Amino acid sequence: MKFTKMHGIGNDYVYVNCFEEEVKDPAKLAPIISDRHFGVGSDGLILILPSKVADCKMRIFNADGSEAQMCGNGIRCVAKYVYDHKITQKNPLTVETQAGVKTIQLFTTNGKVSSARVNMGKPRLMRSEIPMLGKETQVIDEKLTLGDGTSFNITCVSMGNPHCVIFVDTFDNIDLTKHGAGIERHPSFPERTNVHFVRAHNPGEVTMKTWERGSGITLACGTGASAVCVAGVLNKKTGRKVLAHLPGGDLDLEWSEDGNVYMTGPATEVFTGKWTL
Repeated sequence: MKFTKMHGIGNDYVYVNCFEEEVKDPAKLAPIISDRHFGVGSDGLILILPSKVADCKMRIFNADGSEAQMCGNGIRCVAKYVYDHKITQKNPLTVETQAGVKTIQLFTTNGKVSSARVNMGKPRLMRSEIPMLGKETQVIDEKLTLGDGTSFNITCVSMGNPHCVIFVDTFDNIDLTKHGAGIERHPSFPERTNVHFVRAHNPGEVTMKTWERGSGITLACGTGASAVCVAGVLNKKTGRKVLAHLPGGDLDLEWSEDGNVYMTGPATEVFTGKWTL
């Protein structure tokens, strides 16, 4: 099986061109190929497939084999792959995901995609849309208590997948592995959740650290950064345009007046190889 390793500001995946290859059991393959010691090493596996409703389709499998609905950094790399490899030369182009069809504007350098602007769609804010147990309300600055008694004030946003955003003054007291894993699997989240600790520097700039559902600590999360943009507005921490600093790099976000969140960031191809199934 031929594959390509790509990343969006350090959020790396193994990509397979399923216009040419067949992956029979991606949920089983994902943990094996993602292993950073015995496999290729990645945050997960992304399949690029034909679509009847868009220019291509993507399926995302986390490093633990669970399937995700959407990946903001991953979709930029999918768009780069199909454009650079001439599966389509449309610009903008569309990608079908389990969170709907997304439109991506491509920015090229010497004929290759260097970055992309993704219409991430409208955030879903009601509790049942996250999903999260409890009364049907929005979850804004709401107290959540973990099993060890630790409490955080959370804001929850779905960008096609669930996100829990926590604004902090400092990261010094945050144990990302302990607290991230505890919140991910908190009983309030029936489908688990992604977790983001965020420090707002000013209305237009934040720094965030991420624990991804099914993958653990990652260098970046595009849907998460989009959720942070929305949460910043809801908590009056930021404006509708924000520069997000993530461990792997920066993303530009805008919660536009049309209700959609737009994310702009780079996409990078690292190497190609062959995997023996």
